[in-house]
Amino acid sequence: MKKILFLLVVAISFSGCEKDDICTEETTPRLVLEFYDISNPTTLKKVVNLKAIGDGQTNGVVFNDATDDTKYLTNESSIMLPLRTGETSTTYHLILDSNSATNANEDILTFNYATQTVFVSRACGYKTIFNLNDPNGYSLSDATTPGGLWIQSVSVQTNSITTENETHIKISF
Repeated sequence: MKKILFLLVVAISFSGCEKDDICTEETTPRLVLEFYDISNPTTLKKVVNLKAIGDGQTNGVVFNDATDDTKYLTNESSIMLPLRTGETSTTYHLILDSNSATNANEDILTFNYATQTVFVSRACGYKTIFNLNDPNGYSLSDATTPGGLWIQSVSVQTNSITTENETHIKISF
């Protein structure tokens, strides 16, 4: 009888336990940009020493694990940029070949959007999703660098930025 009572007490004590609260879901997504060859718009093209600096910031977006200033440079065909959650626009200075004293070319890309806060889960809390304004989800300008605009074309693939698993913007150069 004591064994049965003991097992019953143990079983009841474990019935109040809850699953661990571990956040495995995605949080606030970053904007995914892919770069394409202007002469062949279906071919991905890697950028050369691209540096992305948010307006009003001194350092660039960190793209890799380097411990020196090369952590702000990327040579990939795709990047992810964070958007400001408490604002309705975010501006980036995209500097192609940024470590060159003579060939660096800076374009300014501003993203205009509305935000929405959504509840993800008790473990993850809330995340912000973004909806690019239609039809003016972005604006592009030159930063008066020699060579004019290096970005030749910007194409919005989806106005709704809810995940990092898809391309949101295609840039051809």
